[in-house]
Amino acid sequence: MTDQPPASTPPGFGPPPPQYAPQPPQPAAPGPEFLAVDKHNSVVVDVSGVAFEMYDITVDFPWAEIRSVHFKASPNGKALMVAVVHLDGRVYECVVTAKPRELLRGWFAQLAWVLGYYRPMG
Repeated sequence: MTDQPPASTPPGFGPPPPQYAPQPPQPAAPGPEFLAVDKHNSVVVDVSGVAFEMYDITVDFPWAEIRSVHFKASPNGKALMVAVVHLDGRVYECVVTAKPRELLRGWFAQLAWVLGYYRPMG
């Protein structure tokens, strides 16, 4: 066996130059948030989009994938009904019960304001 110089790293291999090295994720800019929660379901609206949680299943809708968001009171006036219309036309709904019932009015005012902040054109 002969003494050979150590193999050098071929060009293009090895760690990326500093300007291309992975950067730690930047925190999202703070913005208003909306949260409605009951025993089984929740609706969250924040800087990243809309999220529904229904019986421990979470579905996230980033703003770039949302065509529109609609909300109304349930027919009996005891729950908040929120619908997200996806860009492809699919509709997803979540219902959150308001206990006490007066909580629903507060949710309406806050949700309208937060949605207006992130989606001023609807």
